[in-house]
Amino acid sequence: MLAPIKLAPMKGKSAREANGTKSGGAGAPPLHIQVREAIRSQVREGKLIDADGRLMPEAELVKHFGVSRITIRHAIQPLVEEGMFARERGRGTFLKSNEPENWLGRLMGFSETIRDAGFEPGARILHQGMTNAHDTAARETLRERAVWELKRVRLADAIPIAIEHAFYPPDIGLELEKRDLVSILMYRVFEEELGLNIKEASQSISATLADEATAGLLGIAPGDPLLAMERLTISTDGRPLELLRSVYLPDYFRFTINLTRRA
Repeated sequence: MLAPIKLAPMKGKSAREANGTKSGGAGAPPLHIQVREAIRSQVREGKLIDADGRLMPEAELVKHFGVSRITIRHAIQPLVEEGMFARERGRGTFLKSNEPENWLGRLMGFSETIRDAGFEPGARILHQGMTNAHDTAARETLRERAVWELKRVRLADAIPIAIEHAFYPPDIGLELEKRDLVSILMYRVFEEELGLNIKEASQSISATLADEATAGLLGIAPGDPLLAMERLTISTDGRPLELLRSVYLPDYFRFTINLTRRA
């Protein structure tokens, strides 16, 4: 399964230990992400929890990992949000599911991912609006003759690191254009404002080369390598909600796939 994109620290980035996001070294994820994945891994091995599924208290986790309390809190919160743990007032944090599959492949938008990695997300809108000039694959995937499209350069701490080209059914798109498309948290808007119930997303990843237009937007040379991703998000009733095509600078992103071997 595909785990969320993790942003590698940028060269020359200042330490962020005060926010629980200090890097563990060149090319390493921020500290709170390293701790989060260590908690995920160790809990799957039966560690850090008691017989009732209660997670080790914060003070003990601080000693166990040798990090600050705020780093522990930054590490645990995403695990609560994705459903691995549940907090019970006055009792502690408890393991919510014994199925490892429920802990992997969390669906996150660009802004959520970048914030989770300790950077400030941003965007520059290149184009938005209705179109019927989308390609056959997009037309067949979304099952729409006309769609609402949104193309943006995505930023991390004001640095362009990705280009996203998204297509939506007309009714969804017309709602989205009423909102701030620079800072929007897309999937939260889907769920909390538009009442759309997201079931899952299928995602494919490949390698590609930058053309002249893409290179100019990302500040690289034509022909430089890029990561390409296509994601289709669907609702619980099977309706396509978003078709997203993106390219990313490989220096700043890596994708992690979790594999299991079963008898």
